[in-house]
Amino acid sequence: MKWRSARRSSNVEDRRGMGMGGGGGGMKLGLGGVAVVVVIGLLLGKNPLEMLGLLAEMQQGAPGTGQPSGPAQAPPADDEASQFVASILGETEDVWGHIFQASGQQYPAPQLVLFSGRVNSACGGATAAVGPFYCPGDRKVYIDLSFFQQMQQRLGGGGDFAEAYVIAHEVGHHVQTITGVSAKVNEIRQRGGNVEGATGPLVRQELQADCYAGLWAHHAQQRHAWLEPGDLEEAMRTATAIGDDTLQRQGQGTVVPDSFTHGSAEQRVRWFRIGFESGDYRRCDTFAAAQL
Repeated sequence: MKWRSARRSSNVEDRRGMGMGGGGGGMKLGLGGVAVVVVIGLLLGKNPLEMLGLLAEMQQGAPGTGQPSGPAQAPPADDEASQFVASILGETEDVWGHIFQASGQQYPAPQLVLFSGRVNSACGGATAAVGPFYCPGDRKVYIDLSFFQQMQQRLGGGGDFAEAYVIAHEVGHHVQTITGVSAKVNEIRQRGGNVEGATGPLVRQELQADCYAGLWAHHAQQRHAWLEPGDLEEAMRTATAIGDDTLQRQGQGTVVPDSFTHGSAEQRVRWFRIGFESGDYRRCDTFAAAQL
């Protein structure tokens, strides 16, 4: 992926090294343990991506393992990882800015916070265990970059375009916040409605964010022709690896659609492709779709 051709956003806040990191040599999990952690996340309604961050924290050594905790060392300023994130974020700003402008609106871009170990947000304190997340309270995306290593090592996803897909997915949640989609899902939850399930509001919300990621990739590719052979396959492998059915099958041997929160592997791939192949914002209305 020729990401260096994109404009770098100035909305990246680098807090790496400001959190607390663990020492080396902590508890390590095998693939079976990974699956168990992911399934627990599904049962609790957590993003499967978020649970992967927990692995990194456990492997670094948690309190009580005999490993000391201390401030994480900050990477060099403007290192390649931060340049990559700034380039992807900058391209999301430009693409969504044009989409909003076409409908006579202005796109209020989010900030993206890089952190290591732990971070404070308007949604509360968070550790590396939560992985990439979007906080509607302060309209910021939060990413501990160690997540990308776990994504590649533990689930077989990864690669620069797959990482861009994850960032664009979280920005998709920002778009849902400013367009009122997230508020409607929260209203259902607050009224005591069931938001989980294979066709429930949570799955529709997440699949729409996948479609928005594909939509962004479509327009970014038109602008830069930056995709290289294998890039699209990277994103599809990642989407497949984090499908609810894939994770449940690995963790418990059975698939329980009633507990889905993010969509099956097939659904996640399908909706990313709908956005990528059409480039049409209207095609991402998962809430109106009769079939997901």
